[in-house]
Amino acid sequence: LETAGAVLVGALNMGEYAYDFTGENVHYGPSRNPHDVKRMTGGSSGGSGAAVAGGLVPLALGSDTNGSIRVPASLCGIFGLKPTYGRLSRARSFPFVASLDHVGPLARSTRDLSLAYDAMQGGDDDDPVCADRPIEPIAPVLERGSEGLRIAIAGGYFRQGALAQAQTALARVATALGVTSEIEIAEAKRARAAAYVITAAEGGALHLARLRERARDFDPAVRDRLIAGAMIPAAHVNKAQKFRRWYREQVLALFAKVDAVLAPATPCTAPLIGQNTFVLDGIELPVRANLGIYTQPISFIGLPVVAVPVPLKPLPIGVQIIAGPWREDVALRIAYALEQAGAIAVTRPAPARAKSESRPER
Repeated sequence: LETAGAVLVGALNMGEYAYDFTGENVHYGPSRNPHDVKRMTGGSSGGSGAAVAGGLVPLALGSDTNGSIRVPASLCGIFGLKPTYGRLSRARSFPFVASLDHVGPLARSTRDLSLAYDAMQGGDDDDPVCADRPIEPIAPVLERGSEGLRIAIAGGYFRQGALAQAQTALARVATALGVTSEIEIAEAKRARAAAYVITAAEGGALHLARLRERARDFDPAVRDRLIAGAMIPAAHVNKAQKFRRWYREQVLALFAKVDAVLAPATPCTAPLIGQNTFVLDGIELPVRANLGIYTQPISFIGLPVVAVPVPLKPLPIGVQIIAGPWREDVALRIAYALEQAGAIAVTRPAPARAKSESRPER
């Protein structure tokens, strides 16, 4: 990005060690949503979401292990790209879960997102999983739009639990594209559970020495999950990895029938900062663990996804455009077509109003 002319403005807030879906940080305070500063940005790349949504910068970088680009993009009402696993280098970013980590851009338009992605492409010997693939510029092909592409809506698991705002956003995007067919991603619920096992185990192993030496310095919620992950039996992790291989084969078979799949990015708009639970499908669940219920089954197998903003009132919410491996161009072309049609857009947050102060009479 610097080679392409980007200027580094500064570092941004995030969830501790990227193990977070809310954007709250016990050390530096919560990231605040520019659309309502009492609400979460989503995480873990919450500072990136807030900075782009608030207009501080035109683009920012984030990491996405289980949804940490797409959740802030959804709650802050901006665009976010999680590339194919291995497409963009993760070198010089702090790791979390090596077999799930991705790096990608967040931006205020599809074109800016594409330009950032194009600048970030290329092999890198410093990241052992970064694929040695030719650079495939996306910006020049955006205007091809969605014409000729086979698109379906994710049914089954991806319909369960989504609140009215998420359903409305998905319907608006599907209608704009003329999409009516549904496709079911089988065993997505189990994929999410397996992603949790792998995340906890790899994350716990990475931080084990640090946990032994500085356990009191951790956010208690992060610390406790990492400790639990470090104690997961190897047999459980092995089973989760075997399931991942099987699940990937099943999902890839779907892309012989379709080019892209639409799904909610989050089950709801931004919760309040400090909110611990919400109700999905009649069940009260922890917010922190469940904002990523629709993102985890996708990043689990490394598929490329663009999260696009639907400007609902009073808060925006995102929709995922999921493509097959190495087909970021498909997801971005669809996003561009939606943006040109006015079905999706980044909206300018209303300026926060300062409390009026009483003035003495003269």
